[in-house]
Amino acid sequence: MDPVRNPYAPGAGQRPPELAGRGRELDVFDVVLERIARGRPERSLMLTGLRGVGKTVLLNTLRSQAINHLWGTGKIEARPDQSLRRPIAAALHMAVRELAPRHRAPDRIDGFLGVLKAFAQRTTPSGRGGAAPKLRDRWQPGIDVPAASGRADSGDIEIDLVELLTDAAAVATDVGTGVAVFIDEMQDLGPEDVSALCAACHELSQLGAPLIVVGAGLPHLPAVLSAAKSYSERLFRYQRIDRLDRIAADQALCAPAEREEVEYEPKALDLLYEKSGGYPYFVQAYGKATWDHAPRSPIAAADVRVAAPEAEAELAVGFFGSRFERATPAEREYMRAMASLSLVEGEESGRDDMDAAVPTAEIARALGRKPASLSPARDALIKKGLIYSGERGTVAFTVPHFGRYLRTQPA
Repeated sequence: MDPVRNPYAPGAGQRPPELAGRGRELDVFDVVLERIARGRPERSLMLTGLRGVGKTVLLNTLRSQAINHLWGTGKIEARPDQSLRRPIAAALHMAVRELAPRHRAPDRIDGFLGVLKAFAQRTTPSGRGGAAPKLRDRWQPGIDVPAASGRADSGDIEIDLVELLTDAAAVATDVGTGVAVFIDEMQDLGPEDVSALCAACHELSQLGAPLIVVGAGLPHLPAVLSAAKSYSERLFRYQRIDRLDRIAADQALCAPAEREEVEYEPKALDLLYEKSGGYPYFVQAYGKATWDHAPRSPIAAADVRVAAPEAEAELAVGFFGSRFERATPAEREYMRAMASLSLVEGEESGRDDMDAAVPTAEIARALGRKPASLSPARDALIKKGLIYSGERGTVAFTVPHFGRYLRTQPA
């Protein structure tokens, strides 16, 4: 097969040639946009799922939908060591710039930009955590109007964010549209920022203001939001993004191939689904390797068998290995114990991916340690985004098939 014509695209946040299996999520968001445009109440949206299921791709696609509805949009990626103040100011600056050409009162836009500038420049004297504010947190936005006074500049992020988002929604109301802020890796926001964001969304929903937040994060994102504000369970619409079913996985492979006049034999598709588990990133990785190794159409199961080791080697380095290397020896020991125990848990529960959640008490017992002594390793792995705690007293890998990868690695 001609490698230049290879249609598959495994990559971080890179849209696949066929966005299969996500029609329901796209339809739901279209309804949300239309309802808000008509003054109907709607909740902000939270996408949750493991790494590699396509949350970032879906987030970008939803943003494109909002743009097509003439909404103002901005997107940020949360970082555990960065305050929300600077990135959300930049996102709203972009969103309002998209709305400004359709606004009939330039003074209203300038008024909002003055509030935005005051919000962006405001920091507490000592910064977050008692340390001096970093240069990136002293960002000077490229806004020509003077900073406003007395609005969104108190230094309390919860008060300021409510006022800022309310003013942004007012600008959108003026032009008969809305504002959508998209936040990737949302579980990495600090507790104060999560609390402020929940409070702002709560206020906006009560006002019926045309501004929504669309977040994406790991499976424990609902728990992060709930810990900040108890009402967050009712405040957001949660959508779990999972692996593709067999029909969608076949579509993701066959539709791009058909556009290149290439077909798959049924047994080849059987084997590709078995190898990929239906996870979108893996579907693309195995599809790309198989295309490059197949001599002709139709692609056969034998072609998949020949190509699979190359796909697995690439995943071992770029998808699994890069994450494994970030862990300390103590953290690796913890994850190896998780991997062994998740195999047992998976067999007992009938899970076919063998990456089931594991009780932390069992990990401590397997390592011959007290649970409290393993807390630092557990907390560090959660902070690094390698594991998560979906339920109290259990942990699971954030990366699909990571347990299987660890079980193949030498101790």
